[in-house]
Amino acid sequence: MKAAAIILSGGKSSRMGTNKALLKINEKTNIERIVDRLKPLFDEMILVTNNPKQYEFLELKTVTDHFPGMGPLAGVHAGLEASSYETNFIVACDMPFVLGELARALVDKSSGYDAVIPVIFGKQHPLFAVFQKRLVPTVEQCLKEERLRVKNLLDQLHVRYVTENDLTEFDLARVFFNMNHPNEYEDALMWAKNEQEGK
Repeated sequence: MKAAAIILSGGKSSRMGTNKALLKINEKTNIERIVDRLKPLFDEMILVTNNPKQYEFLELKTVTDHFPGMGPLAGVHAGLEASSYETNFIVACDMPFVLGELARALVDKSSGYDAVIPVIFGKQHPLFAVFQKRLVPTVEQCLKEERLRVKNLLDQLHVRYVTENDLTEFDLARVFFNMNHPNEYEDALMWAKNEQEGK
């Protein structure tokens, strides 16, 4: 697929108390699970992190924020700037049940749009979404003006919003599960164990 996948691993994981990306699920780190599910489908993989040494084992193209400490929007900016492709799928590192097929479906819906944003059960998911590389100057302007909410960016763009009605073939509750607290990690372990056992 003529697109890049960009994984954002820049959060402080303060609610979890440890690095979410490196938590083990079924013998692999969470970030390895994400890489495994995306790598076969994308021509380029980019990791955005301000702690590159922690992720050397992944052997991925790795970049750091140009605007450190300014949240996910800074990660989006760094990833898009580093990408070799116009179309880019961006995902946060706290989603253990990423589906490559769903990422590909969002990319397929991106023609003619600046971004494709899932709105699942009424909630926007801009960190499991498609953004075009041409947005780098717009994102940079938001960062320079310290308008750091992703919504501030989206308000300026030609966005295609897709809902659960557009994605009926996928188990969306599982895919869009975010692992932020220790009890959510426990849930993820249980689901992954059931997944492995075919339940």
